[in-house]
Amino acid sequence: MKRKELQKNEIGDFYWRYINLIPEDASLIETLEKNTAEICHFLLSLPQEKWEYRYENEKWSILEVIQHIIDTERVFQYRALSIARGEEKPLPGFDHDQYVKASEAGTRKGAELVEEFRTLRKAAIWMYRNFNEKMLSRQGTVNGNPASPRAIAFVMAGHALHHKNIINERYL
Repeated sequence: MKRKELQKNEIGDFYWRYINLIPEDASLIETLEKNTAEICHFLLSLPQEKWEYRYENEKWSILEVIQHIIDTERVFQYRALSIARGEEKPLPGFDHDQYVKASEAGTRKGAELVEEFRTLRKAAIWMYRNFNEKMLSRQGTVNGNPASPRAIAFVMAGHALHHKNIINERYL
């Protein structure tokens, strides 16, 4: 399935800012695989002294940004699985600031966080490989918005790219 096949009603408007970072001709599994390699390579290339850097006092460190990506991936994967399996109840949102605050990401090593992201994303790829078209296209409700597992996959990749771009623009 290609990104250009997504319909506007498959995900809330807010999430299109992430999806639009992915080329229209990109296929779902290939996008997740290439995105994983790109994000991991980028993060591992960062200078060690930058991991705890904040571009403003109240902003997240790079370690916290990576932990945020990981936490969000877990939430997205749960949402995709729930909808693919036919969950009819609306799924809640989450407070990403609270998650980062509680994560204690500053006590972790950057390479460890990157490996956790890589492992988590591999699990997502396996999950998506085993969803058929019916599962991928199911509609659910997430944080009051429509969502399909296939749209969530492209959101995951775009969300990671979004944070890569922020690190490039504000941290380096």
